[in-house]
Amino acid sequence: QVQLVESGGGLVQPGGSLRLSCTASGRILSIYTMAWYRQAPGKQRELVASLTSADTTNYGDSVKGRFTISRDNAKNTVYLQMNSLKSEDTAVYYCNVDLRQSVVLKRRDYWGQGTQVTVSS
Repeated sequence: QVQLVESGGGLVQPGGSLRLSCTASGRILSIYTMAWYRQAPGKQRELVASLTSADTTNYGDSVKGRFTISRDNAKNTVYLQMNSLKSEDTAVYYCNVDLRQSVVLKRRDYWGQGTQVTVSS
């Protein structure tokens, strides 16, 4: 089984910064794309940022220039550095990892439990 453990959420003032982390553990053969999504109350879940195993990044329009996604392959960990935070960034942030557990199992994606980020004065 695979587990994704997220950390780093919390309360921050507008203009502040937070760094989210997500570590995958368990039986893992290969990790492909690692990504962060978020969901605000009453809204659909949306892509924040993604990072492929070939180091290709993709960012949501609302976070470009403020958020940076990175990964440590040795630790099976993905990070999201969030700067210049705004009230509209308030949401539950979810880690998503596309991986393969073994040669006989199909590649699939897994979700973390979510971490709350609240931007408020």
